[in-house]
Amino acid sequence: MDKPEIPITPAVRFLRSRKIPFTPHFYPYEDHGGTTRAAAMLKVPEHHVIKTLVMEMEDRRPLIVLQHGDRQVSTKQLARILGVKRILPCEESVAQKHTGYQMGGTSPFGTRKTLPVYVEKSILDLDWLYINGGKRGFLVEIVPDDLLRTLPVQAVESALEK
Repeated sequence: MDKPEIPITPAVRFLRSRKIPFTPHFYPYEDHGGTTRAAAMLKVPEHHVIKTLVMEMEDRRPLIVLQHGDRQVSTKQLARILGVKRILPCEESVAQKHTGYQMGGTSPFGTRKTLPVYVEKSILDLDWLYINGGKRGFLVEIVPDDLLRTLPVQAVESALEK
């Protein structure tokens, strides 16, 4: 069976332009399958599959949160950390407007607008991670240091058990 060709998404362009090495991984996408499906299809721990969540503060300022696939974001804790009243997930159309990506294919790389990125601190301790490459069913494997080198990230501790 032939390997699928790497899609030329804004995320792939971003990674290549910054000479970030990545390994592409494809899996059959399923609506609402999330990181559980991706991890099962790729036979990797869900803890290493990172969700890219587009959220907004009460004044509608958007932000990206990177979280382990087997964890949830405590929006209350994140709001406390950021000194705001509340943080909510963006509606799908709003998230797509900010990032340029379709829900289920959102990558933190190559977003339409430069957004602040908050990464769960323990993600940075992983040896490797899988994160969306800008298309449904397409993840890229990178090392966490590349998040720090290429994105305006701030480490936070806002994880809840799933």
